[in-house]
Amino acid sequence: QVQLVESGGGLVQPGGSLRLSCVASGNIFDFSVMSWYRQAPGKQRELVATISSGRNTNYADSVKGRFTISRDNAKNTVYLQMNSLKPDDTAVYYCQLRRLQSYWGQGTQVTVSS
Repeated sequence: QVQLVESGGGLVQPGGSLRLSCVASGNIFDFSVMSWYRQAPGKQRELVATISSGRNTNYADSVKGRFTISRDNAKNTVYLQMNSLKPDDTAVYYCQLRRLQSYWGQGTQVTVSS
């Protein structure tokens, strides 16, 4: 059974930065596609960024140039560096591991407000 634990969320002013982390248990991390999703109140969950096992990355248009996804296989960890944050980035951010099936973390709240 794979468990994912996110951390790093919080309250930040517009223009600020945060780095989210997601640690995975188990031994399939190296071979998995890792993604960050977010869900704002009253909205559907949306894909933010994805990184493959070969470190190919993709981003939602709304975060391109501001967010960076990366992974450290030695630590079973995926990161989301978020810069130039906007109020519209406010959401619960979820980590997903995909390898034959999908696993989700519990989410971490990010609030961008002055």
